[in-house]
Amino acid sequence: MTVFQSIDPATGETIWEGPAAAAAEVQSATDRARAAFPDWADRPRQDRIDAVKRYQAVLKARAPQMAEAISRETGKALWETSAELQAMQGKVDISIRAYDERTGERETATGFGRAILRHRPHGVAAVLGPFNFPGHLPNGHIVPALLAGDTVVFKPSEETPLTGQLMAEAFAASDLPEGVVNVVQGGRDTGAALLDSGIDALMFTGSGAAGAHFRRKFADDPHVILALELGGNNPLVVWDAADAEAVAGIAVQSAFITTGQRCSCARRLVLPEGPQGDAIVEAIAALSDRLAFAPWNSTTEPYAGPLISEKAAAAALSALQDRIDAGAKVIRASGPVGNLPGAFVKPAIIDVTGVAVPDEEMFAPFLSIVRVPTFEAALAAANDTRYGLSAGLVSDDPANWQRFIRRIRAGVVNFNRPTTGAAGDMPFGGLGASGNHRPSAYYAADYCAYPVASFEAETVANIESEIKGLNA
Repeated sequence: MTVFQSIDPATGETIWEGPAAAAAEVQSATDRARAAFPDWADRPRQDRIDAVKRYQAVLKARAPQMAEAISRETGKALWETSAELQAMQGKVDISIRAYDERTGERETATGFGRAILRHRPHGVAAVLGPFNFPGHLPNGHIVPALLAGDTVVFKPSEETPLTGQLMAEAFAASDLPEGVVNVVQGGRDTGAALLDSGIDALMFTGSGAAGAHFRRKFADDPHVILALELGGNNPLVVWDAADAEAVAGIAVQSAFITTGQRCSCARRLVLPEGPQGDAIVEAIAALSDRLAFAPWNSTTEPYAGPLISEKAAAAALSALQDRIDAGAKVIRASGPVGNLPGAFVKPAIIDVTGVAVPDEEMFAPFLSIVRVPTFEAALAAANDTRYGLSAGLVSDDPANWQRFIRRIRAGVVNFNRPTTGAAGDMPFGGLGASGNHRPSAYYAADYCAYPVASFEAETVANIESEIKGLNA
């Protein structure tokens, strides 16, 4: 039996400990989900709506305790985890609307009777959760899947098992039928066992490397639908923007919120050469110096907390140093935050203009600046990535936006707002190494059910008149 722990990155305290599910236990969870599927799928849709509404009520009642637990487990500020619980509750109503709009039923009268569009659930959906939004992001897969009639086996991130346990308890308190939602805890081996257990769908939010592995694994198994929401090496372009301080606020919220641990964070800032770009760099650096990184329960509310672990911090700092060793100019250096544990890191700003750096996201509060001579060059630099999740333009000239929105390759593209801005009632996802053209959020309904088109007549009628070329 493999026992693992969840560590509070702000204190080093162990806040959860338990066994990782072995392959046999994972298979048992999938078998329970398989057994529960026919009844759950055949129930009137209102029954499933009532069930997720009960879950919503449990989340609302337990929100303060769950938000605090997520803060302890991830180190995120309490203002952010409280917002995460609100998003989890809101996902229920949004998902009900999305199901009706995107995967409901439609009937058209025909000469022979009617044509009907219906949607049917896939079966057993495996949901692999990430650590950065350990409640909201898996919740965004699970709720639409339940509404569609799928049953679920959920493996939380091994970094955030406590949040997964609390979600399991919330579903249990919602009086769902046995086997409809199953939670298995563990790391990579547990996840691999789940993928081998006979699932019908995989819903994953996480790294591009993991997503590429899943695509390869299921390349010869088209039965399993993949919904992959992956990372990004996201660009923020600033052009013809006169107010450097205003630009700085948008850039900081794009790059450093959640300690840079959002897949939509800006990793690359594309600026004009010359004095205007210089002023923007100075303003961003000055604002970054004022950001308070501290434990979630500090007396003064922090801007953000630590990275998920000291191991993650060490890996991020190593990747940053590689870029510096390659020739990147340091504008603001990272490093420890006072006497806080090693998972805390300062935001870093480096200039990589003319330096060959890897096309990879650093999942940390690190921003790389690229200086270019023209807006056309800025567009080229923004698109110079194999990823395509989020992007943004900051400009006083609407004509720049019209060119940008036509040319940029990304699934979330914002104008004069942070790249991290997204809404639950719109799609969220990317292309290239950032996903597989199955965006989540409002469009999650699309991958939780498949369409069934039917021609229907009330009675058996002779259609000989429709057959061409008959001999008398």
